Amino acid sequence: MQHQSSQWTQRMLRRPYTAPVSIGFLGFLFGGLDYTAVRKDIADCLDDYNWDDGSWGPVLIRLAWHASGTFCAKDQTGGSNGASMRFKPECDDGANAGLAHARDRLEKIKAKYPSLSYADLWILASYVAIEEMGGPTIDFKPGRTDAKDGSACPTVGRLPDAALGAQHVRDVFYRMGFNDQEIVALVGGGHAIGRCHTDRSGFDGPWTRAPTTISNEFFKRLFDEEWVEKKWGGPRQFVDKKTGQIMMLPTDITMRSDPEFRKISEMYYNDEEKFMKDFGTAFKKLTELGV
Repeated sequence: MQHQSSQWTQRMLRRPYTAPVSIGFLGFLFGGLDYTAVRKDIADCLDDYNWDDGSWGPVLIRLAWHASGTFCAKDQTGGSNGASMRFKPECDDGANAGLAHARDRLEKIKAKYPSLSYADLWILASYVAIEEMGGPTIDFKPGRTDAKDGSACPTVGRLPDAALGAQHVRDVFYRMGFNDQEIVALVGGGHAIGRCHTDRSGFDGPWTRAPTTISNEFFKRLFDEEWVEKKWGGPRQFVDKKTGQIMMLPTDITMRSDPEFRKISEMYYNDEEKFMKDFGTAFKKLTELGV
């Protein structure tokens, strides 16, 4: 972890600080939010060596993903607008287990900027986390509002089930309006970082050996490692045969086993620059569904 942290620090020191927002310093002068200050406060709350792999970034990205990934293009329900995960039944959805930690982590920032909606804060926090972990810069579009109660919660069960296969993955993402390339980009970016926990998803372990750095490493591990089923009492998942220290979920393996997903995964394996661009574009689309 120390080696990874050193690399991250050196990379950040070399990068100029950027704050792409739709409302910036001029908005602040005329009574609007100073989004540059908000971004800085979010960035300052990420590092924590008492949390997972030393960064809150991955779980803040998961918060935004799960808040957004409930969208249904057909009836225009769900999505990031409303921040309805604050209420039952959405907050109790098993797919959202552990995300109360992420929501609580952002409470001090919300208290400091009361006019900033929870819905905007969750999405902006994910953009900052992506950038701070070496990923693409995503322009932020504010304007989301907060739901008043749980009547705004979408139907439970719209998020992906990691134990299922390629058709399930397509069903979930096609419902939101994504194509196969966008699906692979989102899976590869979301699973380049972070880890699973037995007390949340039931699965266990990180996808890569650099779980706080966004890169095309998910695809490198997907193809370069030999994956075997983990022998344990938990749900079906895979570990690398050589060390057993990193893992893949059944839905991850479909990025290699499904012919169409495989073509796209191989493209991202060979072209990290294109992957980064496509991930940023797809994640922005995800977080703006229904907004």
